[in-house]
Amino acid sequence: METILQAFIIGVVQGVTEFLPISSSAHLILLPMLLGWDDPFLNSAAFDVMLHVGTLLGTVFVLWSDLVRITRGGLASIRDRAIGVDPDRRMAWLLLVSVIPAAILGATLESFFDTYFRATPIAIAGLVLVGAAALWLGERHGRRERPLADLRLRDAIAVGGAQALALFPGISRSGISIAAGLFLGLERPAAARFAFLIGVPVIAGASIWKLRGIVGGAVDFEPLVLIAGLIGSTVAGFLAVTLLLRYLQRHSTAIFIAYRIVLAAVIVVWAVAT
Repeated sequence: METILQAFIIGVVQGVTEFLPISSSAHLILLPMLLGWDDPFLNSAAFDVMLHVGTLLGTVFVLWSDLVRITRGGLASIRDRAIGVDPDRRMAWLLLVSVIPAAILGATLESFFDTYFRATPIAIAGLVLVGAAALWLGERHGRRERPLADLRLRDAIAVGGAQALALFPGISRSGISIAAGLFLGLERPAAARFAFLIGVPVIAGASIWKLRGIVGGAVDFEPLVLIAGLIGSTVAGFLAVTLLLRYLQRHSTAIFIAYRIVLAAVIVVWAVAT
């Protein structure tokens, strides 16, 4: 029962921090350390994949209508061999272009980032501050006046390239994508929505990629633990996406910048004290 509760809590943390610009990887690395949770299954590839599936489902539930329109537009552009002025057709191809940098770097450098950054709290604290600085620069220098329909190919490439930096634990996939969108002049809700739309294929791809180490191998499955993590990450992800999109309609990302600064300070103090 204790492991099931831990799985649910980790799922909630994953769902919230995956989409709020505060870094899921930093929280998921540090949470078990701080609380002394060392159950091997909670660190297994199977559980990690289930958490990603939950966050994917949470995003899809919120953006379902957008995703259906964009998918239809993409298929129609292939059928007609033309994009034209249809915004859904354009968005389908912009999303495809934007996920390429993260896919390439994720496939080639995943082990490098896991080896040199995941086990070093001080490095994570530094990267949390880098993410805060990126958001601050986006807020300070972005015009925040362009709607999502105004997105261009170069913008999609820029945001996709920025998102690849989320391989560094502490940067945050949503955070760096939103920061890049703001820097390019997108409205805050538009920057967040595009970040979440990119997240759908990226999270799906990451889940499939991690499955390569599970399929065909001897894996111990704990169904109730997996379900607890799935429920936690799905519900929390759904709420995080919904609330953030509403929040950014009237507010800046200042609260998340401040949170990241405090989080970095806490990590440093904890690392020095231990």
